[in-house]
Amino acid sequence: MRNGDLDAARSGFAAVIKQAPVFAEAHFNLGLVQEEQGQHADAIGRFQKALTLKPRLHGANLFLGVAHYKLNQFDEALVALKKETAAYPKDAGAWMWLGVVNLAKDRPEEAAEALDKAVALAPNDVDILYHRGQAHLLVSKNSYARMFTADPKSWRVHQVLAQANAEAEHHTDAIAEYEEAIKLAPTQPGLHEELGSEYRNARMPQEAAAAFERELVIDPYNVLAKYKLGVLALERGDGAQAKEFMEAALREKPDLHHADYILGRAELQLGNDSAAMNFLKRATTTETDPEFLQQSWYQLGIAYRRLHRTAEAQQAMATFQRLKDQEAEASQKKLKRFEVHPSEEAVPPEAADPDSSSTQN
Repeated sequence: MRNGDLDAARSGFAAVIKQAPVFAEAHFNLGLVQEEQGQHADAIGRFQKALTLKPRLHGANLFLGVAHYKLNQFDEALVALKKETAAYPKDAGAWMWLGVVNLAKDRPEEAAEALDKAVALAPNDVDILYHRGQAHLLVSKNSYARMFTADPKSWRVHQVLAQANAEAEHHTDAIAEYEEAIKLAPTQPGLHEELGSEYRNARMPQEAAAAFERELVIDPYNVLAKYKLGVLALERGDGAQAKEFMEAALREKPDLHHADYILGRAELQLGNDSAAMNFLKRATTTETDPEFLQQSWYQLGIAYRRLHRTAEAQQAMATFQRLKDQEAEASQKKLKRFEVHPSEEAVPPEAADPDSSSTQN
């Protein structure tokens, strides 16, 4: 069977069964061969025989369930797979197939529950992750559909529509939906912060700042509102306010992403070159985002130059250029591989957007 000769394997296991008809493992292995050959009904019979002889045989109920599934016998498949997960709760494959069968029966909630257990046991299994994503996507769709039906005029409906527009980069439409949501729920935490993000994406910085400030009136502990106000201040060259907002955000969330880079830029604007150097030097060792890593080296080079540390400035700029060239080379390889033509010019690194979803863990 390991060599791919299924006919020989089938004959071998059949011979073993003839000599030892109560050998459960032989029936199980013959069932596996039949399953591999697409003889699902015969395989079911063999798995059932193996379970009669050895009710807790590991894998027998799993493959029995799979065989039933392939014959569209979903109820029978569920019975077998539930037995397998009960007997062997650490078997990730059994939980995955239980989720798959529940998906086939249009039970996404039950599927998601089973697949969450599977991914906890095998976090990097691509098949499990795929089915889990499908299950949770269906759960989300069902939840939104029920929400629209239950109360189509709810502020939550406008929020969901706004988020969908934001995801599609339809920022003007997203703004309109957030504004409608806020009319219905003017003090709901989070709405003004999300609205501010869309104003910023639409290149409306004054409106964005006003929305973030309003958010902080409603929720003084909103880390993202403070962070984004700091970014806006940095973009308009107000290093003092950028530093103030970033430090306030860090008091709420000490592990905030990109904080060293932002504070380094703020200190540069304030002329505090030594402080800027320290922040940016740390950023070059902690940043995982390629764009921020490049910019950390670039800005560090500026700090070194201002401090008249010429050799270190040259080294920092050389590192920046090397990282930039590596990124360009990787992009070119990807373009050639997939034959994709860019729809817009690349954003220059000086305009790297410090506002990213990675500000939260």
